[in-house]
Amino acid sequence: MTLRRLAAFGALCSLMMPYADAARAAGAAEGQLDIVAWPGYIERGESDKAYDWVSDFEQQTGCKVSVKTASTSDEMVSLMNQGGFDLVTASGDASLRLIAGKRVQPIDVGKILNWQFVDPRLKDAPWFTVGGKHYGVPYQWGPNVLMYNTDVFKKAPSSWDVVFEEQTLPDGKSNKGRVQAYDGAIYIADAALYLKSKQPELKIKDPYELTEQQYQAALDLLRKQHELVQRYWHDANLQVDDFTNEGVVASSSWPFQVNLLKSQNKPIASVVPKEGSTGWADTTMMHVDAKHPNCAYLWLNHSLQPKVQGDVAAWFGSVPVVPSACKGNALLTDTGCATNGYDNFAKIAFWRTPVAKCASQAEGCVPYSRWASDYIAILGGR
Repeated sequence: MTLRRLAAFGALCSLMMPYADAARAAGAAEGQLDIVAWPGYIERGESDKAYDWVSDFEQQTGCKVSVKTASTSDEMVSLMNQGGFDLVTASGDASLRLIAGKRVQPIDVGKILNWQFVDPRLKDAPWFTVGGKHYGVPYQWGPNVLMYNTDVFKKAPSSWDVVFEEQTLPDGKSNKGRVQAYDGAIYIADAALYLKSKQPELKIKDPYELTEQQYQAALDLLRKQHELVQRYWHDANLQVDDFTNEGVVASSSWPFQVNLLKSQNKPIASVVPKEGSTGWADTTMMHVDAKHPNCAYLWLNHSLQPKVQGDVAAWFGSVPVVPSACKGNALLTDTGCATNGYDNFAKIAFWRTPVAKCASQAEGCVPYSRWASDYIAILGGR
């Protein structure tokens, strides 16, 4: 079935599944819903009136939505451990930790009428499906791109080396103090992905499954990079300001920042370099002690509507998890999914939690607990 036909089919089926049907599946709404989300993921038209997928949900369901934004996966895990939230839009480096820590509950996808429209590539993804149970529903996905200043780079940089290794940039100046790196332990995988291509003798198979030798090589690279980094970013809006006012010219980033800077007519573009990229496939997960589970189920169903999926993708620069959202959305346009990387799914090394017992290394791998403590040391210059 073509995307256009799939879009028409999805729109027709959505009309057949009004909020009343979803409410019958979910149960009586409790009137409140508390969500932990990435910045830009839950919009109610306050930033731009055209981007609002909350107001209609509140009017139709009576569930008042409250959002707490988090800038890193570690912050999301911490907030969910504290409790008091119903849902979280967790990336793959947080989802398995939340499942292992029993902070989230299995989802009955039979209660989610729009589940049938989810991209088959994501329905049983290993970062939220454990033991045959789904611990959430997919929300959006995309790559971690190399964002750069087009006044400095007249031609798009072809490699991540511009942020990892000291060098003279096309404007004749050093990259020292003009690049950024992500403030999260999962960024070790970005270093490993670069080394997979740069140093094939390391025999890195998977950037999230590293032997001790491979892991130490990644840490050594990151320690050298520390001398170049102007800031380790986790606040998307602060990174936007750094590219605008602080002379930063290259960094790993999200399409969200790229789109925001472009909307302000800044000299910004992005690329996925030759080494490929890490990326995120985010899942909306429900807290094990959610106080408003029925409103949560209503939101899970709402989040998979093609209109919502397309609007989120247009705002964030991400890819919908519902293919039918790729056609007929005025904000995303019919070329938006291709622009945001729909066909690059197989090229992205999606975030997931590193574990000791890994599939690709018989000797075992370095677990996330080590990643977290060692990256803190790197941030401190050690």
